[in-house]
Amino acid sequence: PIPSVPTTNSNGGMQELLPLVVQLTNPEQREGVLLELSKKRESFSDLAPILWHSVGTVSALLQEIVSIYSLLWPPTLTAHASNRVCNALALLQCVASHPDTRSLFLAAHVPLYLYPFLNTQSKSRPFEYLRLTSLGVIGALVKMDDPDVINFLLQTEIIPLCLRIMESGSELSKTVATFIVQKVLLDEIGLLYVCATAERFYAVSTVLHNMIGLLTVTPSVRLLKHIVRCYWRLSDNVRAREALRQCLPMSLRDDTFSKALRDDITVKKWLSQLLSVVGPPVKGGDGAGGAGASGGMTGSTAGMVGSGSVNVSSNSITMANLGSS
Repeated sequence: PIPSVPTTNSNGGMQELLPLVVQLTNPEQREGVLLELSKKRESFSDLAPILWHSVGTVSALLQEIVSIYSLLWPPTLTAHASNRVCNALALLQCVASHPDTRSLFLAAHVPLYLYPFLNTQSKSRPFEYLRLTSLGVIGALVKMDDPDVINFLLQTEIIPLCLRIMESGSELSKTVATFIVQKVLLDEIGLLYVCATAERFYAVSTVLHNMIGLLTVTPSVRLLKHIVRCYWRLSDNVRAREALRQCLPMSLRDDTFSKALRDDITVKKWLSQLLSVVGPPVKGGDGAGGAGASGGMTGSTAGMVGSGSVNVSSNSITMANLGSS
């Protein structure tokens, strides 16, 4: 049933919203309504619970998602199809970020429907937009700092998907994917998960190291901020801290980014604290990735990496404001 105490701005606002939500279940009207609701979603404070509790609405949104699976491979997604499904994803992002619907969203395993989009590799604009919007949904979830969200994402192998995008996505997609990994690491369970085995730590630290290498050529303070925060959080783990003494990139230790960070006091503070905690590099360490540095971190891999490369499970079913944290 639709929530009995609507508060969306005014009765007039509710009178505008309810017919639009009902029209989502009509295939002939859906495309136009998706566009209109996605544009006006910030105007309706009760949009998320109304979408979730209205009969057939979530099913209609999932139909939009599933309908383009066949376009993912071979990659034939058009700009029109991408825009349409991204409008549906924007509505799901509202549901993911609302406190009254977030747990229901997770319990229904809705994020799993987005994983095939994150697993695409085509660099065309329709695919990039699709990945970025999908990341926005996951980003909205992790921004809530809910341990249940982190548990769900770890169980469904979100980190390998993010690591792949961090390696090969656009700057904006890399930034959102790194933000997601950062928020996972900031949760105690997330940090323990990544540092539980040498393989997991190596997968994350190698991707971060490679990203720093690229940033020395094309700096991005926005991206660098999240990378430094990831490293700093990893240093809270004793074994990871020892590994970072050897594998922390030298460009973070010298003045490579001093000009780029000149006006960013926060990131400079994080970097200073990171270097203070990690300490000077181990003699003979070359700051290259984490393979040789992770000898003290033993255990079995959980399908996260193989032969030193990120491996995304084939069993996974198939722009948010990131804040400053």
